[in-house]
Amino acid sequence: MKLWVGLGNPEPGMARNRHNVGFMAIDRIAHRHGFSPWRQRFKGVVAEGQIGGERILALKPLTYMNASGESVQPAAAFFKLAPEDITVFYDELDLAPGKVRVKRGGGAAGHNGLRSMDRQLGTPDYWRVRIGIGHPGDKARVLGHVLGNFPAADEDWLVALLDSLAEAAPLLVAGQPEAFMSKVALLMA
Repeated sequence: MKLWVGLGNPEPGMARNRHNVGFMAIDRIAHRHGFSPWRQRFKGVVAEGQIGGERILALKPLTYMNASGESVQPAAAFFKLAPEDITVFYDELDLAPGKVRVKRGGGAAGHNGLRSMDRQLGTPDYWRVRIGIGHPGDKARVLGHVLGNFPAADEDWLVALLDSLAEAAPLLVAGQPEAFMSKVALLMA
């Protein structure tokens, strides 16, 4: 079993925020692969399904971004999952909009959702799918940028990206992060 976590904030008015692209990604993956309906569990909502023959538990913490680990840790503990069985999808300021990078482990780079997960899990050694939202260019504008909605001009690439992530998901399950990134890039071209 694998635990796939989409990071975001639960307020309905925040659904289109750049900071919620992790929620958007996990929603699209769950929909595309016919996961069960979402239900409340582990201070979040979960849906279950299979991708590439592997059982996946999709989790969207409802704890707000800064406390995401309070949802992820109990889910990981309940299913006795090792860090390498956890994959988190989240927004990345330091990547151009629409770019995706996958890596295992690393620092939080100022991302409060990752900081919370690191604290609660006791390790940063889980998989990360970094989804580029771009940087506003000025550090003083970062908060407004991440908590701002994607503009209408971004809709085409955003929809294409979310669809590409869902289509390429079997490669991620198969432990082929490079192939996953390549397929997403190819589908986006």
